[in-house]
Amino acid sequence: MAKKAPRYNVYSEHLIRKFGEKVYKLPINLPGTCPNRDGRLGTGGCIYCDEAGAGFECLPATLSVQEQIEKNRAYFQKRYKARKFIVYFQTFTNTYLPFEQFRENVLAALRGDDIVGLSISTRPDCINDRQLEFLAGARSQKGVDINIELGLQTVNYRTLLKVNRGHTLAEFIDAVSRIKARGFEICVHLILNLPWDEEIDVIENAKVLSALGVHYVKLHSLYIVKGTVLGEMYQRGEFAVIPLEEYVNRAVTFLEYLDPGIVIQRLVGRGPFEKVLFSNWGVSWWLVKQKIEQRLEELDTYQGRLFNYLNGAALATAGNSCPNKHKFL
Repeated sequence: MAKKAPRYNVYSEHLIRKFGEKVYKLPINLPGTCPNRDGRLGTGGCIYCDEAGAGFECLPATLSVQEQIEKNRAYFQKRYKARKFIVYFQTFTNTYLPFEQFRENVLAALRGDDIVGLSISTRPDCINDRQLEFLAGARSQKGVDINIELGLQTVNYRTLLKVNRGHTLAEFIDAVSRIKARGFEICVHLILNLPWDEEIDVIENAKVLSALGVHYVKLHSLYIVKGTVLGEMYQRGEFAVIPLEEYVNRAVTFLEYLDPGIVIQRLVGRGPFEKVLFSNWGVSWWLVKQKIEQRLEELDTYQGRLFNYLNGAALATAGNSCPNKHKFL
């Protein structure tokens, strides 16, 4: 039986098209912090973030970049016979490091003929022209693919304030503009079930990312960690997490409105199991992913089905049903 075509733009298949074979990410944990933690912009960080940030599955930051690459490379080579790799600066705000330290880490990451790319995770308010100019030079010199991952979480600027992000939508738009001007690809992180967001925010997430022309998206379901501000709010009953089926429907809706050319790196995330109060409704992240894919099949829908709202689409279809009309409006 022939394999069914995916109903969204799958990252693993995109990498095969781009590099000619399977490519694996090597997560790197750099010693650092966040301006939203150390007092420069705020303290305590985002209300959902614990001390480990996003790097709870990484090797310790006490190991050098090269040591982490070697250990991770050996694992993927043994388990998957991997031959090509993307180094992934994953934890915290990697461009917040002092410039010389950031420069050294990047150059260390790009050693090795099997390194075909570098992915750098950061905040929209912590990327600037000096860093981007250096990265452009490194890309040209080393002949590798470099992309920037921006943690946004939502385009709802009121929710951004509630979760103590320390930036609003404006900084994100500025970062995207500067990064794209130098030809780097952009991956955006979103949480589709933040307590203060509704379905209309999910749709606007898709529309804004499509209008800005980003290249990749990572979707996360909200996980709640013990000892965080959000965790304390959850334990006091100040909000309820939406049901799993609603998250599935939000993910499907997001995909329907998203530019079909944007690649989906992830449909759902996972949290540090030993420290969570809530993560993925008590089921595996893989099952949540399967439910989203099954829902796409049930509805016979796909990424980009409702991508019909840019370039004056409303006026182009005047007299017909408006492509932007929505039950919330």
